[in-house]
Amino acid sequence: MARQPRQERQEPETTGHEWDGIREYNNPLPRWWLWVFYATIVWAIWYSIAYPAWPLIEGATTGYKGWSTRENVAKAIAEAEAANAAINERPASAELTAIADDPELQAYATSAGAAVFKTWCAQCHGSGAAGAKGYPNLLDNDWLWGGTMEDIHTTVTHGIRSEDDPDARYSEMPAFGDILEDEEIAQVANYVMTLSGGTPPDAEAVAAGEEVFLDNCAVCHMDDGSGDIFQGAPALNDAIWLYGGDYATIVETVTDSRFGVMPPWQTRLSEAEIRAVTVYVHQLGGGE
Repeated sequence: MARQPRQERQEPETTGHEWDGIREYNNPLPRWWLWVFYATIVWAIWYSIAYPAWPLIEGATTGYKGWSTRENVAKAIAEAEAANAAINERPASAELTAIADDPELQAYATSAGAAVFKTWCAQCHGSGAAGAKGYPNLLDNDWLWGGTMEDIHTTVTHGIRSEDDPDARYSEMPAFGDILEDEEIAQVANYVMTLSGGTPPDAEAVAAGEEVFLDNCAVCHMDDGSGDIFQGAPALNDAIWLYGGDYATIVETVTDSRFGVMPPWQTRLSEAEIRAVTVYVHQLGGGE
């Protein structure tokens, strides 16, 4: 039997691409991989037609299925509100001061209020309600507008210094930088520090600062610095400060004033939710 001639080894076909001596073979892709790839293309085209996909100038294509995440969420919220309508009606219609007399209603309002607080209020007042610079601590009994159930309810409902609600709590501290001389501002800052037991940087300016305080500040903060919650004037004779009680911060406050704003929540929360968060805040420890 004749021996078959030995076939010479042939170099495989390449694409012509080469990187660092590595050549790219021109091997065909596996059939199964190609069919899967083609199927994904067909699926992507169908999906972009069936569901919202292509961005437009305003919004996006809706798709022939009319599917919408917003509508689904709105439907889920409506279903939850309908399920809770009966129990939400109780705190919404009950007297605020009477809620604490009903253990079941008090427990529900506190639990629901905690959820409302962590959703809408914790961003400013902190998850534990301890506040931050410029945002009041709700755990103590130092209140700018009163800490009774009715006071808290009014504050939450209408907000503070909000232009969106004509019934918002409103007070405004003048910028004394436009009224007093720098020396007088320094004097009154030194005096204010002594009201809460602080040590002023210039003790010799305290006496003159007291005169400046009585002439310009006592009308709101009272002669003894105890403040007036009914007009939102904070007490200055304690160690509780909204923006800080160091000398530089007090000078800044007196010079430029402060004008914090809290939005009214009646446009975002239901009456039941407002009452629930009122109960929650009141029972944190500082409610009057």
